[in-house]
Formats: sequence, structure tokens, C-alpha cells
Amino acid sequence: MNLRARFLELQALLAEHESVWRPAPFHVRRPAWCERWPALATAVLGLDEASVEHLGADPEACAAWLRPQLPVVAHLAASCALPELPARALPAGDARLADGIPGRKLAQIEAFAAHAPPARGPLLEWCAGKGHLGRRLAQIECQPVASMEIDPVLCAEAERLARRARVAQEIVCGDAFVPEARTHVRGRTVCALHACGELHRHLVRNAARDGAHAYRIAPCCYHLGTDGAYRPLSRDARLALDAATLRLAVTETVTAPRHDRNRLARDQAWKLGFVALRDAVERAGDAAKREMEDDADAPQRPHNFRPVPSAWLAQDFEGFCRRLATREQLRLPLAVDWGHWEKAGEHRRDEVRRLELVRHAFRRALEHWLVLDLALGLEERGFDVTVGRFCARALTPRNLLVLAERRAPDSPTSGTH
Repeated sequence: MNLRARFLELQALLAEHESVWRPAPFHVRRPAWCERWPALATAVLGLDEASVEHLGADPEACAAWLRPQLPVVAHLAASCALPELPARALPAGDARLADGIPGRKLAQIEAFAAHAPPARGPLLEWCAGKGHLGRRLAQIECQPVASMEIDPVLCAEAERLARRARVAQEIVCGDAFVPEARTHVRGRTVCALHACGELHRHLVRNAARDGAHAYRIAPCCYHLGTDGAYRPLSRDARLALDAATLRLAVTETVTAPRHDRNRLARDQAWKLGFVALRDAVERAGDAAKREMEDDADAPQRPHNFRPVPSAWLAQDFEGFCRRLATREQLRLPLAVDWGHWEKAGEHRRDEVRRLELVRHAFRRALEHWLVLDLALGLEERGFDVTVGRFCARALTPRNLLVLAERRAPDSPTSGTH
């Protein structure tokens, strides 16, 4: 199956089942799919805690559990079966090159470099941070490397590390979005390891005229930089996505320490407890208002849950809710049973975690659709493109790599895998 055929198949499957993956259970108490597949809703809500933990941490086990009642899961898996890219042996890295790089990040850099073909000329590390990838590529490729980063503090650290490692690495401090930045792309192989959202899409939008020889892009954080609706990169893209929906594609993470997971679960429970309290207060107010106005059909106002400062979550549940109520201009009753609403939040959190198992069965398919949209965007702009995995999920779930080489003049458009 070539890239476009795979992309269109994924798009059709996602469009047909959007009632499953679009609604977020955090915001929708019972997503519409619960009525279409009532047996599945009953089964998932009835899972014990150990099963929820296991299925949440193991996407393949979760898919196997879902397949009998949701057959599309098998079709999604087949459409997302991209191969591992060929790897090459790399020269051993000097210990100085690894200075200050966390172990997981260092392993990602090694995998990225090993699964990308040799560069035939100068390289540009896009959105470089401290230039860790660029330093390693400078040693591997024996080519000049420029590393572009907007943060001057990170640029200064990148310069220090490059001097210490004695590699040919130029640090370019600049904004990747300004037109002047694109002059650094011309004539280079551009490498982007987990450049977020619009930062990696910006490369594709300008690829037809920027003059790069090649691109090596491992995308990440697809929701970042989206101003309203997602703007597709290829001509056949039809899914309408916003930042909230794009965030689904990156909800799969490598399992965090239990302490962090417990804290996140508690934070979500507190937010849901406040939502339950707020809704009860406003229902009571609406009922009184309807009684006065004799209007039983008065609609309730929709609500969005905006992010909260992390410092608020360092208080107790009552303090958290009072801060939020002030922000939301919600007038709380004089007497509130805080223990009741905290338990209500925990109950809702348990429901949300179970319902999300079904929604999460679509997140890898959505990520593949986004990566293929990027790949086809490069293909339509004059590049031969290959897409595959460059590392195991255990190292990073963002393990898809797009390799693009500028097509020779008059050569036919490829349908690479």
C-alpha cells in the first residue's frame, strides 16, 4: 500500500467513526457511541482497576480487548502497520558529545541518526534546543552542521557544548517562522527531532521554494501552534481538526512513575469534582430562575474547562475549588459538603478513564494520518518520501520518521511506503 492509499483508507475509517474519537469523556458524560454500542459501554465501565491500568499502559492489549466489540480496531491496526526503517551502524560517540543529555533523549538521538540515510552535504538542525542532535550528526556525517534555536539561553549553552565537543557546529539564534530563517534551509538536509506542531509543518509549507536537499522529520505535539482549525498539508486531507482534537494524537506516553500518575489522577478528579459542584449550583440557580420566569425550556449555558495554575493544585480540594469559583464568577452556597464533591470527582475520573480506553484506540490512527499528511505534502512539493518507525514505542511513542529527498527534475512522482 503506498502512502496516499494508506492515508485515504485511514481518513475514511476515522471519518466513519468520528463519534467515537471526537468527544472527550472529560467534557461529555456519555459520548454518543455509548448508545450505538451499549454492550461495549457496559463492558468498559465495568472494568476493574487492575484491568484499566493494564489496558491503559498496553495499547496492543487494549486493541485486542476492544476488537470483538469494535471491529474497526483491527482495520486501524492494519492501516497503521508502518515498517521499521533500515538502520546503519554509527561510529561510537565521544563521551563529551553526550554531556548533559538525559538517557532517553540520547537513545532517541542515536535511533534518529541510525535510521536516517547519510547526508550528502551540510545539515540544519531545526528548533535545536541545546543542539544535542546537531553535535552527534556533525560527528557521524563529517559535514558542517548549523543548529537553529530561538531561545538565546539555549543557544549559549549549545555553543558551549559544541566547543567542548570540538565539532563543526554553527549555532544560529533566530525565529524559525520569520522569512529570514528560511535562508538557512537552502542547500541543506534539514533534521527535526520532535519539533512541535506548526514548527515542523512550517518546513513542509515552504518546501517547494526553500531549496533544501532533503528533510528528516520526526513530528511531535501536533496541537501546538494551531490557530483555530488545522490547516492540512496535502491536497486530499478532509478531516476537520482543532487543537483539542489534535491533542488526542499525543496522549499516548511512556508510562510515568507511579507517584506522577497518582498525582495526575488526583488533579483530574479535583477538576471533575469542581465541574460536578459547579453544574449542581447552576442547575439549582436555573431551576429557581425558571420557576420565577415560568420557562421550563430555558437552555443551560455551555462551559469550557480552561487550564488552571499548577499552584492551585498544591492546596486542598476546598481551596482549589474556591480559587476556581472566583475565576469562573461562580457564587458558591454558604455550606458545601466538600467531601461529597471530592468523591463525586473521583467517581467521574474513574468513568472517564474507562471511557477513554475506547477513544484512545483511535489516537495512533490519528497520528498516522497527521504524519502521512506531512509526508504527502512533501511529495506534492517535489520530494520522494519514505515513512517508517525509527525506534520502539517504549523509547518514545512519537517514533515515526519522515525521510524526504528532493526529486530529480522530470522524474515521476513516487508512491513510497
